[in-house]
Amino acid sequence: MPSSPRSSAPGPPLLGVVLAFVAVYVIWGSTYLAIRFAIETIPPFTMAGIRFVVAGGLLLAWAWTRGAPRPSAREVRGAAWVGVFLLLGGNGAVVWAEQWVPSGLVALLVATVPMFMVLLDGVWGRGGRPSLGVLFGLAWGLVGVALLTGGLGAEVFAEEALLGGLVVLGGSLSWAAGSVFARTARMPASPRMSTAVQMLTGGALLLVAGAGAGEWARFELSAVSARSVWSLAYLIVFGALVAYSAYIWLLGVTTAARVSTYAYVNPVVALLLGWWLAGEPLTPRTGVAAAIILSAVVSLNRLGGGTRGSPPARSTGEIAKSP
Repeated sequence: MPSSPRSSAPGPPLLGVVLAFVAVYVIWGSTYLAIRFAIETIPPFTMAGIRFVVAGGLLLAWAWTRGAPRPSAREVRGAAWVGVFLLLGGNGAVVWAEQWVPSGLVALLVATVPMFMVLLDGVWGRGGRPSLGVLFGLAWGLVGVALLTGGLGAEVFAEEALLGGLVVLGGSLSWAAGSVFARTARMPASPRMSTAVQMLTGGALLLVAGAGAGEWARFELSAVSARSVWSLAYLIVFGALVAYSAYIWLLGVTTAARVSTYAYVNPVVALLLGWWLAGEPLTPRTGVAAAIILSAVVSLNRLGGGTRGSPPARSTGEIAKSP
């Protein structure tokens, strides 16, 4: 009997799948260190604003050339609000905090996003009342967060580190709120178009935040180092475009559960890169906190608590990201 077209259709190339996972795992995990290098000589909000305005403009041009339908005003508003929560609130907190908090610890705190999504989805979304298993996972994750943030001041030797860690947690809450909102908001049909609107909106508001914080008055172009420039270019090209494209492609050829494993791998990559390339502290306390937080996130995902990567058509891909 001849096979059906569905059964005879070739699967995705194994090498392509492996390379795409490497891109999502390693590139998004490395963006935290790239942010640290970029803000060494470029003010944080200004750097992030430039990053997302440029990346959003490139994605918008790409979407138009690929025949993406023109979004309605309502769809643009929905995507714009998601950009406010995810990029202005979420990524803005990350770039500001990395002035004092090591990049690996920031990535670990960002891994709490699924925990906040479970809470918000139960209150405002369609998640319903969380089960006892989910509540235990949340409580276990909070133990890890308390262990990590409680030692920030002592481990990093800066009072600002504790404040920065709390700001990152606030940014993670903002990211989770934007993700929950995106599930019911009217959004552009094209993932690239949706992400472009989010990036352009969030990037523009980050530039405004930079101006309001006095960054433009202090910013001296002649003082920008080559490392900061190359790091910003890396964030635009690889963090926002290459890894995002790999992420969207993977969602079409494999399961969302497999793709969502990047939420567990990224913090480990960020911790190791920060320790290896930037001399960031990697203490036993950090290791224990990392194990607790990541085990809580894994358990919540297995119990149906949701992950940072869903829904795919409404995510920024960062992030992520990537920060």
